Amino acid sequence: MTAHGPIVVTGASGFVGRALVARLGAPCEALHLAPDDWRERIRGANFSGATVFHLAARVHSTANDEAPFLRDNRDKTRARAQAAARGGARRLVFVSSSRAMGEETGARPFTLDDVPHPVDAYGRSKLAAEQAIAEVARSTALEYAVVRAPLVLGGGAKGNLVALLRICDSPWPLPFGAPANCRSFVQVDDLARLLVLCAERPIAAGRTYLAAHRTALSTRDLVASIRSALGRAPRLFALPASALERLGAIAGRGDAVRRLTRSLELDPSLAERELGWRAEVSLDAAVREMVAAYRAQAAR
Repeated sequence: MTAHGPIVVTGASGFVGRALVARLGAPCEALHLAPDDWRERIRGANFSGATVFHLAARVHSTANDEAPFLRDNRDKTRARAQAAARGGARRLVFVSSSRAMGEETGARPFTLDDVPHPVDAYGRSKLAAEQAIAEVARSTALEYAVVRAPLVLGGGAKGNLVALLRICDSPWPLPFGAPANCRSFVQVDDLARLLVLCAERPIAAGRTYLAAHRTALSTRDLVASIRSALGRAPRLFALPASALERLGAIAGRGDAVRRLTRSLELDPSLAERELGWRAEVSLDAAVREMVAAYRAQAAR
């Protein structure tokens, strides 16, 4: 990255954060917001002329209300943007989520012309965080850019992807032969490259971009690719999506299963046109990286 003063990163130790720090190729200050003293940590950061990447977020919660998501995703983001503006930061790049737009697409991908309709606490909190940054920017000199990311693949992926890897790493037939859904994805290094472009390019100021590979995946494709990378036969049988969703609801995993059966696509045209960015790493290559990291972790 072309040097523009200090670089401050939240979420630097996370999945996307590690890829971003590696791509930056310059020293950065990792700002941790999880402890109780997060306000003091923000006040102590050097924002003068800084480029700020805000990746930290709450993704999961055991609470039944939205308070933990709003606190960690909206309120901390607003405080971070206010401190960056007061401290004279050059630009803030915020990693949002496709779920800020909604959980499902129909005949076409989401575009930036679509009105967001997030349906869960996480998605609503990410949209609220975007709005908080924009409010701060309107009353200050702070520049910002937002990237809404879909499913992120690559070595070191966490959460539901690790659970899916474990399921695929078995000899048993799996009921994913039917879903022909279309879900956008992006490989983690491709996403990191887009974040750096958002920090460097003047045209990105005030913009929101959708990150996605031009080729969407289906659950059938994803599972077959994982099993191939694991050296296993696909062994998929066709259970209708409606039946999978009913079983998921019974097991209390309805939301997770719907993400395996339904479509969620993003149109990355604006990032391609304005920034010259294009997702380059294929599904199979991203899955091979993910499987290699999974095996390395299991061997420890």
